[in-house]
Amino acid sequence: MYRQGDVCLKPEGSRPEATPVPREGGRIVLAHGERTGHAHAIVEPDARLLEDGRGVRFLEVGPGGARLRHEEHEALALAPGVYRVLQQREFVPERPARAVAD
Repeated sequence: MYRQGDVCLKPEGSRPEATPVPREGGRIVLAHGERTGHAHAIVEPDARLLEDGRGVRFLEVGPGGARLRHEEHEALALAPGVYRVLQQREFVPERPARAVAD
């Protein structure tokens, strides 16, 4: 499992039935920073972001691996494989849970 800020990548046993998500400016963006404008992103060409019909996202990392980058965090080297993309959520009593603002 990998964690960088509010993004968590959880290994999956197999590749799910999912549709590729287009890149943004040539990179895969896993999360945008709401306050800073920074992004958790991957630029390697053999990585793909996928989304299933329920809005669950997966990252497929090719045999060469990939690096998850963010302007405020050290880059993480990712091993080849398929990962479920999770974003940390915060709980505030008497309000719905919401994504953590980075």
